[in-house]
Amino acid sequence: MLTEEETTNVKRICRYLPILLVLSWARLARAQGSFDLALGFGTQRAKATGTGIDANLDPCLSTSTDATCELTPGLGRLFMGFEGNAMLNKHVGFGADINFQPSKGNYGPVQYRELFYDFDGLYAPINTKKYQVRFEGGVGGAHFGTTYTEKSCVGSAVCQSETIPTGSSSHFQVHVGAGVQFYVKDHFFIRPQFDFREVPGLSGTYGSTSVYQFGTNHVLGFTVWVGYNFGEM
Repeated sequence: MLTEEETTNVKRICRYLPILLVLSWARLARAQGSFDLALGFGTQRAKATGTGIDANLDPCLSTSTDATCELTPGLGRLFMGFEGNAMLNKHVGFGADINFQPSKGNYGPVQYRELFYDFDGLYAPINTKKYQVRFEGGVGGAHFGTTYTEKSCVGSAVCQSETIPTGSSSHFQVHVGAGVQFYVKDHFFIRPQFDFREVPGLSGTYGSTSVYQFGTNHVLGFTVWVGYNFGEM
């Protein structure tokens, strides 16, 4: 489940989607445009810091000097996403999407979840009834949050777990992507897409050692989007 802070961020992002829909349909009413809605599955990757978190939930530099130090992983695992895109004509459009990890992963002794959202301009130099070559670029944000699960028991029969937020961090990001959208049946499509994100602040240093969320500000992603196109083919 998303934490309260993560849920608030998702709700804030989703407020822009109705605006996108209204602007899109208003434009489509006057021109030969189209609108896409899609669901995506893929991954986003960034290398690990090479550092860890100790039993007190403090940064630690090496397991060789602290037996309780647990190294943190790089960004990865499964991401899923939702997107809405409007093509104002055959070649130019705009869109928005959100990509997030549907489940938490281990980050040393705590659990983490990463979320990205983008607002992009779209350019399709090739757009036919069977496929579309698409490039996109824009800006957005990234949110990283961690939680700690604490288990307490009364005797050996009654136990309960409590999830405690331990920290979060939000960053500005720049996004570019490229993909090919194939229309498989009528208005249904599938689009494999590669993405690159530059997220200042995702990586940092402690002396000569990186200790921020991940070991680089560069995030490489791959997503397969499946969706439906509203408009003339």
